[in-house]
Amino acid sequence: MYVFGPVNSRRFGLSLGIDLSPGLKQCNYDCVYCELVAKKPLQRAKDLINFDDIIREIKEAFEKGLDFDFITLTANGEPTLYPKLKELIFAIKEIKKDKKLLILSNGSAVLDESKFEALLNLDVVKFSLDSAKSKTFFKIDRALKSINLELMIEKMSEFSRIFEGELVMEVLVVEGLNDNELEFKALNEAFKKIKAKRVDISSVDRPPAYPVKGVSDEKLASLASFIDCVPVYVAKRKNIKQNLDLSEEELLKLLSLRPLSEDDIEFRLSELSKQRLKILHSKALVRLENLAGVNFYRA
Repeated sequence: MYVFGPVNSRRFGLSLGIDLSPGLKQCNYDCVYCELVAKKPLQRAKDLINFDDIIREIKEAFEKGLDFDFITLTANGEPTLYPKLKELIFAIKEIKKDKKLLILSNGSAVLDESKFEALLNLDVVKFSLDSAKSKTFFKIDRALKSINLELMIEKMSEFSRIFEGELVMEVLVVEGLNDNELEFKALNEAFKKIKAKRVDISSVDRPPAYPVKGVSDEKLASLASFIDCVPVYVAKRKNIKQNLDLSEEELLKLLSLRPLSEDDIEFRLSELSKQRLKILHSKALVRLENLAGVNFYRA
């Protein structure tokens, strides 16, 4: 199963997700804050999924009459490593109706000409940039050494000039690494070049791959004040009542992709889904994990 949701994103509304690497983590980064297990970064995807199956599942989602705003290309890792990315984008554009097509990428694809051109055909692109300083960038994102940060920022700027859709940049703040004035002033200079529509600033709020910590909402707001060249959205947790009714299979899929806090469970799932979650927990298919005093369910 490659299609999941819809899920309510705190930044992009209701989204139908497409997981381009459901079997294992495949990424050219190994970010310290990643929700997935730590793993050596890859140059290209090795476990490839069937193109036709993805399109079939998207069509089935439309046939069910599901309510969503975005179709989001994502992965257990970096979605732009999928080798048929351009073909997939064009195939989805033919069937997406009035939905917007979004990708959640680490941004490194701009260094590859074919991927750069493929991403130009999307409605919304989200790139990450956790630091504009090379030393900090590699400490946080643990990317392939072949990635040139300065060149990547220049190519992001070039992409922004050409792109007719909406470009969103994201910064994830890690305590002790990029949580200071110098880092954010350097990011501000980079964002002046990139000229995105919006910058999202968030922090570690789910169990990370490495022993790192996030910062407070107050600290995020303070750091955001150094970004003065583009609108900034400081991500905060919101309790949005959804009453999602998910099968056991869908719950396992969702929790393998994104751990949910007890508050998430309370406000997002229907009572029937909560009962199914209890059954999965009793079977040890789902576990509780504590992060700084907050319990999360994950598969």
